Amino acid sequence: MSAILMAVPNISCGNDPQVVAAVGGAYKAAGAVLLDTHFDNDHDRAVHTIAATPGRLAPALQAGAQIAVEQIDLSTNIGVHPRVGAVDVVPVVYRDQGSRGGACAEALLAGHLIGQDPGVSVFVYGELGGGRSRAQLRAGGTQGLIDRVASGQERKPDFGPAAINPRAGATMVGARSVMVAFNLLLSEGVGIELARDVAARVREGGTSGLPGVRALGLELASQGRVQLSANLERPTEAGIAELFEAVSAFAPVESGELIGLAPEVILDRIPSGLQLPGLDPVGKSIEGCLRLHGIEP
Repeated sequence: MSAILMAVPNISCGNDPQVVAAVGGAYKAAGAVLLDTHFDNDHDRAVHTIAATPGRLAPALQAGAQIAVEQIDLSTNIGVHPRVGAVDVVPVVYRDQGSRGGACAEALLAGHLIGQDPGVSVFVYGELGGGRSRAQLRAGGTQGLIDRVASGQERKPDFGPAAINPRAGATMVGARSVMVAFNLLLSEGVGIELARDVAARVREGGTSGLPGVRALGLELASQGRVQLSANLERPTEAGIAELFEAVSAFAPVESGELIGLAPEVILDRIPSGLQLPGLDPVGKSIEGCLRLHGIEP
């Protein structure tokens, strides 16, 4: 398989394994390689990592979106993770600048196809959307986005219906470089207010901010615990090691959790003091996982 592209579609369903598996199966049936699946009850969210050649990735994303929209009613989602859509975000990932153009083109094609069938309102974000962020689109949730579009405060969807269907919500589509999604479970006894304060401190722009870090403090009802959930958008500058060190300065950390895959170089630098139960450093690295599926990274 040559000129491989990756995508990391997130759906708003993490408590129904059958739905998660059906969406993953749709990606595979449409010709993509399913590299990784992660889902979580508290977040009520699933993250698939898929790979395919240009021209094949976008139709695979469309196929997964069709199943997700058929089977997910956004109004029943009770997860703590912010979202605006049953298929919430669809980033096409480029691993080097040479594949950036192809990823951008594939993302726009995916947005067009998802807007066409299953007919979801699609908003382009990030570098393709003039810098518009996921957080901006998610402000106020699905209803907040619907209200802003209706009042003219937010421009109409880039693809698909102008009117957002509350059941399916909206899908955010973009192209980006490799990002690392990582959660830190804070020690027993740490409360949500401290978790939110620490997240505000360590995210980019905070008093102890790390470059490219987006962070939230979240409650995990099923565990009676709190979590710092982070996206490391520039992981070579601020990776898992830097996040762990920064958070540990303000709150005790029990363990970490990788969502999806990460580059080998980032996993190799995880400090020995950070517990990562069940982590397979080969299968959870981008390069190792691609090799396991017979794809040269």
